Amino acid sequence: MRFIISVLFFLFVSIFAFGQGKLSSKDRNDIASLRESIAQNNGLPTELHLNKLPIQKINGVHYLNLLGEINSNFDQDCLKQKNWIAGKPIGQVSSVKVPLSDLAYIETAEEFYFLEIAGKIRNQLDKAVIDMRADSVQLGIGLPEAYTGKDVYIGITDWGFDYTSPMFYDTALQQTRIVAAWDQFKTSGPSPINFGYGTEYNTPSELLTAGSDTSNIYSYATHGTHVSGIAGGSGAGTPYRGVAFESKFLFVTFLVDVGAVLDAWEWMYQKALADNKRLVVNMSWGLYHFGTLDGTSLLSQAITAYTDLGVVFANSAGNNGNVNFHIKKTFNNETIKSKIDFYSYSANANMWGQSIHAWGEPGQSFENGIIVANSSNVTLVESPFYSTNTTNSYIDTFLVTGLDTIWYNISADSAHSLNNRPTMRLRVKNTNTALKVILKSTAASGTVHYWNVTELSNDVGNWGMPFTTAGTGTIAGDNLNGISEPSCSEDVISVAAYATQYQTSGTATAGGAIASFSSYGPRYDGVMKPDIAAPGVNIISSMSSYTDVAFTSQGSVAFNGRTYHFAKLSGTSMASPMVAGVSALILDANPYLSARQVKEIIMQTARQDNFTGVIPAGGSNRWGAGKINAYAAVKLALETAGMENPLVELMWSVFPNPVMNELHFTIVEELPKTVEIFDISGNYFEKPIINGKIYVSDLPAGQYFIKILIDGKVQQDKFIKQ
Repeated sequence: MRFIISVLFFLFVSIFAFGQGKLSSKDRNDIASLRESIAQNNGLPTELHLNKLPIQKINGVHYLNLLGEINSNFDQDCLKQKNWIAGKPIGQVSSVKVPLSDLAYIETAEEFYFLEIAGKIRNQLDKAVIDMRADSVQLGIGLPEAYTGKDVYIGITDWGFDYTSPMFYDTALQQTRIVAAWDQFKTSGPSPINFGYGTEYNTPSELLTAGSDTSNIYSYATHGTHVSGIAGGSGAGTPYRGVAFESKFLFVTFLVDVGAVLDAWEWMYQKALADNKRLVVNMSWGLYHFGTLDGTSLLSQAITAYTDLGVVFANSAGNNGNVNFHIKKTFNNETIKSKIDFYSYSANANMWGQSIHAWGEPGQSFENGIIVANSSNVTLVESPFYSTNTTNSYIDTFLVTGLDTIWYNISADSAHSLNNRPTMRLRVKNTNTALKVILKSTAASGTVHYWNVTELSNDVGNWGMPFTTAGTGTIAGDNLNGISEPSCSEDVISVAAYATQYQTSGTATAGGAIASFSSYGPRYDGVMKPDIAAPGVNIISSMSSYTDVAFTSQGSVAFNGRTYHFAKLSGTSMASPMVAGVSALILDANPYLSARQVKEIIMQTARQDNFTGVIPAGGSNRWGAGKINAYAAVKLALETAGMENPLVELMWSVFPNPVMNELHFTIVEELPKTVEIFDISGNYFEKPIINGKIYVSDLPAGQYFIKILIDGKVQQDKFIKQ
């Protein structure tokens, strides 16, 4: 009876302590089980829980590792005072280690909106390559040969490059694979021709002398080194070999503005063009105020222009899948109100405030303003409404209540020149956490979308903060329509993130689910995004040996007198270079494919499983077309006639050209038994090669492409049938 009473008491305490919804029901149950276990085991976890849960012993104390979505109360020092160990936030996500003696306080931790037990999986780069079926491509299993991205350039626009890293050497660690680098922040020069700023490195000695890019707004970062290692790192003798590990690199450390990005793309394109190489550009970054968010922005237009030239773009879709930073409202002479949550001013030295972006429908104006309320939701002061129809100039002003000043500024267009939609950007600064800032908005008709994004003083920041309720008559936000620029572009490959699935023991598997942080689509105009999903959770890759960013090393190698570490990072930033690497594998196999064909092949060959469920023909707002399948993509690439004309040196040619009846090859021994012929409409014909020639008299007059495999690579040539 005493046992039954104690169990009932425990259940009551568990329900009371864990009933507020800060944890998922599964994690709530796991913590309840862990608490019961340590209560019966002298405060120590059992072997069962040590194996099941991410429990770590530090300085003699057992901690449970969690991930948290931080709020404005987050403060590493305050958490440290109560013996909780919080990591440096990445966006709005932070790791946190909680002593097992404090498990009862997890749900009441005011520093976090949401907490989850850190899944005890090891989604490393080597396992991610396997998950994508890219290992079979690298080994050439069932293919004409192995494909490693050898003849493709991968351009990385990022910050934090270590030019000396062995990950960017060949697999024998003899020669660098960095073709050139452009540090747009470094002022010493020489700058690239036709650009006039920054410093360009074009030789191995220049790269080694520089060592890394210079300190910039991200200090001595490491993001670019990690991303590049995923796309094409050599492995440096470790298991953490990238996807296209024999590709070559173009690195640009770019200034944080659209003009600098366009310069970076042009610089990369000219380098690849001069060397007759196909180019894949990876962009593991994005901002919500970089454009129109519907594919009409100048950035999107530039991507389309370079896509027309054969450049493939991969971009992270965004990391706001677990934050309700969006509101969609269809008006009928109504007014809505919603509290604007702020990122913590103590969490980032560059914190300015929150930026509310709003887009409406063409011809349908709307009005926005703010209300300042106290903790009891009593209005203290409020702004007037500002209309998209009449707010023709930039407004920079403030509200005063007591000793507090709330700064805000507004810019608006009644009809944006790129898409004819009314739009407004409202930026608010409020450092007093006791005050509530509430968005108010009204319209006669039409649908308006709003996003609440953190605004930093250096004009960057790419994480959302929630819209929440604040008393009667207010509404909360949702996590939909969260794809950022430039992932909204029609031609970019927009990449979602999921946890690598891998085999643990025997037939057991772990991982495979979508990452909670991966942003939801579609675009707010209804076009489906993201396009594809790739591994992006706890990916181990290279870290810059020059970085001043704190990280936990997962291993290291010594090279040329320096130590190079590997560490785990998560985000769609890690998923995007996976897709960039697969794109390089595809172009290695068939350099004749257009950039749009590469994207179509990746989406067409995507796989579905129990995690994706059945994906409709139009795609999924979380998975896009599904999980990327490098092996299926390369196989289809080998079977597809390309629409590009790369300057590939052929071992053969055909004559006469134009031809009436018999088309002769200039070589015989290396030819296959049959060739594939395509017309410009994509119609397919297979012809046998007989004594070094094919008969084409039955073909209608017109232009054709011959596609054959030579040494495992697609080669094409044109001929005219008279």
